[in-house]
Amino acid sequence: MLPVVVVHGGAGHIPKERTEESTIGVKEAARTGYAILQRGGSAVDAVVEAVALMETNPRFNAGRGSVLNIKGEVEMDALVMDGRTLDSGAVSAVRKIANPVQLARLVMEKTKHLCLTAEGASQFARSMGVPEVPEESLITDYAKMRWKKNLEPDANPVECQMGKMGTVGAVAVDMDGNIACATSTGGMINKMEGRVGDTPCVGCGGYADNKIGAVSPTGHGEAIMKVTLSKLVLFHMEQGKTPEEASDLALAYMKERVEGLGGVVVVDHNGTWAARFSSLQMSWAAAQQGKLHFGLFHGDHFTEPVEEHT
Repeated sequence: MLPVVVVHGGAGHIPKERTEESTIGVKEAARTGYAILQRGGSAVDAVVEAVALMETNPRFNAGRGSVLNIKGEVEMDALVMDGRTLDSGAVSAVRKIANPVQLARLVMEKTKHLCLTAEGASQFARSMGVPEVPEESLITDYAKMRWKKNLEPDANPVECQMGKMGTVGAVAVDMDGNIACATSTGGMINKMEGRVGDTPCVGCGGYADNKIGAVSPTGHGEAIMKVTLSKLVLFHMEQGKTPEEASDLALAYMKERVEGLGGVVVVDHNGTWAARFSSLQMSWAAAQQGKLHFGLFHGDHFTEPVEEHT
């Protein structure tokens, strides 16, 4: 069953013209993470590189392609957590960084803190030699169009958010049985400047514990925070539920209690995994035992060999 990696490219309603690109993106990310694990790399290596690949892909709301805040600027959040030690690192409201998830890993490994925010995170990035990129390089025409559309008085950014491939994330178990998660996002469309969602908050935007498993969620950040979604899934797993059962219970509770929609990718310490969602769609992919699994709509479960035939 080991190693295994599961990734998501965000929950919501993905416009038809972008669904194929979303599926290709998550499949590439899963293949990248799995190749690292097969070479004996750590779960942390695998989730960080899988997420970094999706940050670089302009089709996702993370890194390049992030949604814009009310002022038309990019502010990003990211989290990584190591289930072996429960160490984690996060950045919030960070600007001009191509791969926030890699900066989050540096916070975990090079500081005594769990989260750095805004200008402090930028100063830390500079001290670590992480290059700043021009803000324009992170902004896509699609993000600009949707920002303008949501400035109109009758716009509903929460509803509209579901039309943008959201937060990206990954969970993995490596050959040594160590578990990790990583999550990265540009946040919510036309958010207030300085708004931080669930992603950099431990237990909300991700959680990993070798004794139980790992979760990376996507959806409406405020709703995820209200129910501490990632920890809630793992709580149900501690009670003996499978990853799939635990995911469905937690997502149902979030929908019923706070009217929140979203999705999760989950893995337990044995390598049993799940990709579940209450939104209309969620692009996801998993790699295990030489097979690549992927889907987008409810009921989807396609498979192909991990090794691509040229």
